[in-house]
Amino acid sequence: MGKNLTSREQDYSKWYNELVVKADLAENSSVRGCMVIKPYGYAIWEKMQAQLDKMFKETGHQNAYFPLFVPKSLFEAEEKNAEGFAKECAVVTHYRLKNDPDNKGKLITDPEAKLEEELVVRPTSEAVIWNTYKNWIQSYRDLPILINQWANVVRWEMRTRLFLRTSEFLWQEGHTAHATKQEALTETEQMNTIYAEFAENFMATPVIKGSKTENERFAGAVETYCIEALMQDGKALQAGTSHFLGQNFAKAFDVKFATKEGGLEHVWATSWGVSTRLMGALIMTHSDDNGLVLPPKLAPIQVVIVPIYRKEEQLDQISEVANKLAADLRSQGISVKYDNRDTHKPGWKFAQYELQGVPIRLAIGPKDLEKGTVELARRDALTKEFVEQDSISTKVPKLLEEIQTALFEKAKKFRDEHITEVDNFDDFKKVLKTKGGFISAHWDGTSETENKIKSLTKATIRCVPFEGKEEEGVCVLTGKPSVRRVLFAKAY
Repeated sequence: MGKNLTSREQDYSKWYNELVVKADLAENSSVRGCMVIKPYGYAIWEKMQAQLDKMFKETGHQNAYFPLFVPKSLFEAEEKNAEGFAKECAVVTHYRLKNDPDNKGKLITDPEAKLEEELVVRPTSEAVIWNTYKNWIQSYRDLPILINQWANVVRWEMRTRLFLRTSEFLWQEGHTAHATKQEALTETEQMNTIYAEFAENFMATPVIKGSKTENERFAGAVETYCIEALMQDGKALQAGTSHFLGQNFAKAFDVKFATKEGGLEHVWATSWGVSTRLMGALIMTHSDDNGLVLPPKLAPIQVVIVPIYRKEEQLDQISEVANKLAADLRSQGISVKYDNRDTHKPGWKFAQYELQGVPIRLAIGPKDLEKGTVELARRDALTKEFVEQDSISTKVPKLLEEIQTALFEKAKKFRDEHITEVDNFDDFKKVLKTKGGFISAHWDGTSETENKIKSLTKATIRCVPFEGKEEEGVCVLTGKPSVRRVLFAKAY
């Protein structure tokens, strides 16, 4: 089943699209550019959501929910933000349809039901949230406000790809208000660190933390911090962003607070978010030509048990052993599926669970009953071994940890081997064409040079790495002085 996939080497994009559909993660919907997330794909997203939600709450954040619709005047209040998202906005102009008198059964927009003010379907929620915060904040005693919401947003994309870029997607967006600049900056850094910890410890995806250049910054932000991951095809993927918004939104919505000293000041703001795009990152970091490879911490099914039998009484005996093994593992918090359906043959099941990336598969047949063994197959390494039934409850938890670590180490090795330092533009273009990955190069710090490199090569500055050391050099394109290297790459 998994063998039907186009190979990654042959056509990476086609491989990705086929895998998302065949592994039952998502499919295109009847609405252009929008997707249906299927139960198996949604189960992975739920595990991501649960873990991130826990991390947000551990750092003092609370969940709330704000409207999907933003009045156009509110949306326009912060100029840069409005300008940045204008081209992707879906807009509601009418609130009712009516029957077409000339064409029964057809509906037309009712001209009498035109909205007095048009509503923007949120591409992001800063405007509606800051208009709300204005009523919540009067004094320093009301600060900080640490709110997150899990929601859907709409950005009317022209070219879409399942999970990576769709007109509607799911995400979380945090919006916080603070009394001081330093407090807001600390929050921005903290959330970027949480995203990095989640990506590395749960997704087993190594990331580079850094800041965005002015060109790549979130519209309306003073600073944007990010985590950048590298996919197997050598392209970068922005896996999360955290924005220091300064006082821009507070000034646009006139949100002031009385200070301890009795003065009146605008509050300081942050916003931060990750989306279902993380699903794309997860797929493209680990998966292979046989299908999905899932890190155990995010796999909806961590262990699947498949019985191999001919007669009904054999199945009864196998089920007794399988149910005991499943109960032992479940008591340790491991998710187990015992697939005893008689509608599919074991070979079909093996192929299906391999395609869906289940980390460990246990098979039990009549001979295993005699010997007291189980066949254990490991999805990441595609290896098989026979294991004593008595040792399963101790071996499997350790093996799941081992797989989680192995996936991270493999992805990190690939990432590290694909960070290449270059000192001239010929080498820059050569590495981009032949090897891909991150290119560490000097840049003169101007938007003009950044734009020119982008138009010549399609590579953008993914981030100015936090861990990058200061180092004198000259810009790869202009030869002008530079004080540090930045990371370029082609990106999703």
